[in-house]
Amino acid sequence: MKWRITLADLDYDDREIDAVVDVLRSKWLTMGKVTQRFEGQFADCVGAKHAFAVANCTAALHLALAVLDIGPGDEVIVPSLSFVATANAVLYTGATPVFADIASLDDLTLSPGDIERHVNEHTRAVIVMHYGGYSCAMEEIVEIARRHNVAIVEDAAHAPGTALAGKMAGTFGDIGCFSFFSNKNLATGEGGMVVTDRDDLSDRLRIMRSHGMTTLTWDRHHGHAHSYDVVDLGYNYRIDEIRSALGLAQLDKLAQNNVRRRELTAEYRRLLAGVPGFAMPFGKHPGTSACHLAPVILDEGVDRHAVFERLRDQGIQTSIHYPPIHQFSYYQRRLGSQRGLVPLTEAAGRREITLPLHPGMDVDDVTTVADALCSALQA
Repeated sequence: MKWRITLADLDYDDREIDAVVDVLRSKWLTMGKVTQRFEGQFADCVGAKHAFAVANCTAALHLALAVLDIGPGDEVIVPSLSFVATANAVLYTGATPVFADIASLDDLTLSPGDIERHVNEHTRAVIVMHYGGYSCAMEEIVEIARRHNVAIVEDAAHAPGTALAGKMAGTFGDIGCFSFFSNKNLATGEGGMVVTDRDDLSDRLRIMRSHGMTTLTWDRHHGHAHSYDVVDLGYNYRIDEIRSALGLAQLDKLAQNNVRRRELTAEYRRLLAGVPGFAMPFGKHPGTSACHLAPVILDEGVDRHAVFERLRDQGIQTSIHYPPIHQFSYYQRRLGSQRGLVPLTEAAGRREITLPLHPGMDVDDVTTVADALCSALQA
């Protein structure tokens, strides 16, 4: 259908078009100078020592766990209120995902206390997810992880530009993973980035991203090598130059677009303050958010499906972030029913609605959505 206001949209113009045309004219399509420039500028943007562009964020998460030598017999604590890739990456390694609960229905990020409750002798890592562009309580989580000798992987798919206490999301833990999917703040269609400050992990990330090879086609093209060795079990998780070119163009817009997202979110909060029937999380969240999502939590007993339908009838696209991972059929078959294990996550999974939010919106659009939501709740 044709939406009046879409959930997400791309901020694309001639800069992206020109960047892609330049790559095509260069006749070099994979892992060359454009990718190297993208990696360097992204590392500078988030304050990381090393950055490696990859095919997508799922690849980034898998690589992160692989270079940390996570494997069978290990457990990794993960959120259930996340996209399924967060837990899938754990299963790819042969390890077991262990689901921890969110902090509250006002803070949909992982609870530090529940993380610690699940730590045992098999726990090797925790994957935190900065939900909606709002940072997890990283100072507490880092302290817990250090005390128990547990690695931290940050799923920062929602959080390029998110900061807490002057430090950027993706750089608190051992490895940070970013997504450049079409609906993200920095969008290239597919694509992702792995960042780390650890030199020992960076060497393995570089090699395992491309089949465990010691040199790349780009190196050989420039005469820096004539052959290669394979020194690890690697993967074909490379990005291409076209997506890196799009990434550079999008990176130039990221800061201003994140500012716009914060302005629109503030307008949502102003218009919806005190309206009965729901609450908007993260109202007092510390730090600077990338404001990737605009979630609301309906009151218990409100018919969410009816609200969806009424908003759709007014041409407003909404979504759910997220159906809890542990309730998916595959995970119930694989891990058994875990109903009641993460009750706050389950409540959020039943009651959350994501409102439209993207830099192409204006204040009038926010007003339209807010009025439609109020009308839908009163119907």
